Amino acid sequence: MEKVIQELLLSKPIQRLKGIHQGGASFLVNENWNVTRFEHSIGVMLLIRKLGGTLDEQIAGLLHDVSHTAFSHVVDFVLENKSEDYHEEIYQTVIDESEIPAILEKYDYNYKDFLLNHSKWSILEQPLPELCADRVDYTLRDMVEYKQLPLREVQRFLSNLTVLEGKMHLQTIEIAEWFVKIYYEEVIDFFMDPVNIYGYAMLAKTLKLALDKEIIALTDFQKDDDGLLQKLLQSQNKEILDLLGKINPNVKVIENQSNYDIQRTNKLRMIDPAVFNGETSTRASLLSRKIMEMNKAAYERFSQGMYVKILGN
Repeated sequence: MEKVIQELLLSKPIQRLKGIHQGGASFLVNENWNVTRFEHSIGVMLLIRKLGGTLDEQIAGLLHDVSHTAFSHVVDFVLENKSEDYHEEIYQTVIDESEIPAILEKYDYNYKDFLLNHSKWSILEQPLPELCADRVDYTLRDMVEYKQLPLREVQRFLSNLTVLEGKMHLQTIEIAEWFVKIYYEEVIDFFMDPVNIYGYAMLAKTLKLALDKEIIALTDFQKDDDGLLQKLLQSQNKEILDLLGKINPNVKVIENQSNYDIQRTNKLRMIDPAVFNGETSTRASLLSRKIMEMNKAAYERFSQGMYVKILGN
């Protein structure tokens, strides 16, 4: 592996990601939901490499999540940031204040020339409903870890991926149908699991209160999950400790639209991969009624939102 990659892997910003859970508050309500941003970042880099992406794009993939705050997207709920992109807003600041520019300059890279514009990396990032390395890795990684998705199926999918004019395509409609199903298991069955919704809402409530009471500052979100959690615990504030005590694996919640304690409007996450048959590129939903129906059902589910009733914590 290239020396620049080796040094970046050992840098503080990348090593910090070992303590940032991909699922935000999820690991507090289910200890098995424990995939980290570190694992994901390496996976994205390796997927870009597998698909023939340049070393520059591999570096961009490795570094794309370094600005994620403690508990990942929970901060967006604390700050009521509906775009869920706070980490993108602070990306340049985090990079500027780290050793990353010095490491890159050592290998003749000026990071401002290529690192601050993710839109130029077409394998790494694409807007929905396209496939991209970021979206593919977190979907498959979570489903392998949490739903026991067989690795042979993942390998079959990866062997079906190709890059055409810089964008990911699938080569058969059958594989496209498989991925669309898996993707919605991720963003609906997992992201919108009532226990997950509860964990996010309660932790966001706790952190917002801690900010209001000046127990923590926004800069404390630059710690890892445990670092921020320890600051909350060390405060000895009864209200904060009581709220933290309610975020645990024994919580009992159900989805209930008529009698609920937590309501959450979900970010619209639709997927519709491009399929290349060797001659033309076509949107999968135009080739498959099954995908069209899955997308319709997903749209209705996202539009409906989540309503969670707390039975006990």
